Amino acid sequence: MMDACCGGTDLSGSAKHLLFRRSRFPRVSLFERIPRGLASAPLRDDSMQADHLSDIRFDSLPLHPGLIDAIAKRGFDRCTPIQAAALPRALAGLDVAGQAQTGTGKTAAFLVAIFTHLLRYPASADRPGTSLRALVLAPTRELAIQIHRDAEILGQYTGLTLGLSFGGVDYDKQRNTLAEGVDILIGTPGRTIDFYKQHVFDLRHVQVMVLDEADRMFDLGFIKDIRYLLRRLPSPEFRLNMLFSATLSHRVLELAYEHMNEPEKIVVESEFITNSTVRQLMYFPSDEEKIHLLLGLLSRSEGARTMVFVNTKAWVERVARALERGGYRVGEIFVDRSRFDWVNLVIIPVRFGKLLPA
Repeated sequence: MMDACCGGTDLSGSAKHLLFRRSRFPRVSLFERIPRGLASAPLRDDSMQADHLSDIRFDSLPLHPGLIDAIAKRGFDRCTPIQAAALPRALAGLDVAGQAQTGTGKTAAFLVAIFTHLLRYPASADRPGTSLRALVLAPTRELAIQIHRDAEILGQYTGLTLGLSFGGVDYDKQRNTLAEGVDILIGTPGRTIDFYKQHVFDLRHVQVMVLDEADRMFDLGFIKDIRYLLRRLPSPEFRLNMLFSATLSHRVLELAYEHMNEPEKIVVESEFITNSTVRQLMYFPSDEEKIHLLLGLLSRSEGARTMVFVNTKAWVERVARALERGGYRVGEIFVDRSRFDWVNLVIIPVRFGKLLPA
């Protein structure tokens, strides 16, 4: 059903409107796919702003020179709190179970640790070409894609190869890449198990294991798949293990202690749960009243652009048609759209103000 939390700024009757299916909204900047030269400036994670950084510099850590160069190329010099807490232990080869919210730099933390570990400890001489050296598991394909993109940037000077596995699209492409052999596989549990059972790769020589957003693994019902994969890796004491989660609940910690080697629990609390510059309002309409409420809020607001999140593709289409009848031009994003449609028909027009009211 459609969300009715429509309070705050940036709502307007003359606004440009972008409608998303919430469960498929990517966890990355929507402008990362804009061709080079179109975006006005590289986007930085809010967590990377100077007042949220630690005093630990990346070049003070025992990192491969290629990693330091890649990090510096992105404009980062100091660690975020989760990086400052987790990296020294992970770089020493010790396991980490970290609690941190999205946007705190945890992806960079475990990627830097993975690259460092694999470069420091070469693969065994008897490792087959299709045997993975590192496995990163994420709950959604959007997150897996985001991690892969970050890994491409951070690992561009390491010589290590990357693979992706997630459901829905690119089955043969993913399979062929993995069959050629990769060092690091980033994927969702279901498709990863599918390829494993087909013997596309094996897990006997994995040196690093990462579980990202472990709490969501439970929420989405993937825990049996996770345990299936973890039980086929080398014993925890023979690999580096990292787990990150928004919450370190009892069930998450139980998983950590079962499949990791005495992990250190690291908790980084956000100073502000929400942005203090955003005004938040909540409404409780019935289902029949939600679209009327949304139209009313848009007609009274003064912002420039609006984003509306809903739960299903059917609601994307229903709300979009209602907004169009109300005189708004709407861009729709949901899983069945091609990436060309996302970028060229919605994202770039919104970015440059070309998606205007009808």
